[in-house]
Amino acid sequence: MTTTRVLVTGAGGFIGHHLVTYLKKLGYWVSGVDLKAPEFSISDADEFEILDLRQWENCLRATREADQVYALAADMGGMGYISIYHAEILRNNTLIDLQTLEASRLNGVQKLFYTSSACVYPEFLQTNPNVTPLKEQDAYPAQPQDAYGWEKLYSEIMCQHYRQQYGIETRVVRFHNIFGPYGTWEGGREKAPAALCRKIAYARLTGAKEIEIWGDGEQTRSFCYIDDCLVGIYKLMLSDYSEPLNLGQDRMVTINQLADIIMKIAGVHLQKKHIEGPQGVRGRNSDNSHLKQVLNWAPEISLEEGLSHTYQWIEKQVAERLSK
Repeated sequence: MTTTRVLVTGAGGFIGHHLVTYLKKLGYWVSGVDLKAPEFSISDADEFEILDLRQWENCLRATREADQVYALAADMGGMGYISIYHAEILRNNTLIDLQTLEASRLNGVQKLFYTSSACVYPEFLQTNPNVTPLKEQDAYPAQPQDAYGWEKLYSEIMCQHYRQQYGIETRVVRFHNIFGPYGTWEGGREKAPAALCRKIAYARLTGAKEIEIWGDGEQTRSFCYIDDCLVGIYKLMLSDYSEPLNLGQDRMVTINQLADIIMKIAGVHLQKKHIEGPQGVRGRNSDNSHLKQVLNWAPEISLEEGLSHTYQWIEKQVAERLSK
């Protein structure tokens, strides 16, 4: 029996690094590609190449022997990044996504998994913290808040037309705030769970009495732990469903509540100092009704359990930093 050869782009990033390990455990031959190697542990990929997928020749090289492609490579980060670098994000991600899709077609890739984002949803549906959970069909009429969301929406449409015209099987997922250990936790590209874990860990280890939170902290989101994300990715890839599908938890919390949960895990009580900073949309939550219908499954790991694993890992990174 021939082993299926899988390419994971963005394999040096948070989700891609975890996905490589997950697919290896399932018996796939996995190659990984990224601008950089994983930062916090060695990749489990059978082959890992440092390639810039903004360059056409590198996309052809990366996809040359792949049966399946998991296209996770993207220029992205938390609100502190995607709210500022619109032109770079739009240019880089358009080049990466278009060229990966076309190179996959030319190299005979059978199936391509594209990772979109909840950022595709219209800003006018996310102006209230008590937001109505977002259904897949809510993406139109389109009005994403940032360039990141516009590019993701455009690439969803590219996948649709490549499937219809060329017959390459595409699967499209819209992530809702995936988090967990072995991800960016400082430097401006980290997401809210990692940023708050870092701030609380620094406070606990240094004896500080407060942490800073951007805005009033009443903006709302849902957060999905990485292990659930990996199961959802694989289930969708195995399915025959080709339209965009939400993947995330449907439990909505405020950023203040998120901080409270992490403080409880850390065993500290800190004052919240609310300061100016990018906040994104006012409220966002995933409607998982279609996910449950299509995959007969929904994320199962609680926010508290996922944050416990994440906080413990980030506190260890902070402690090592402070000891230097």
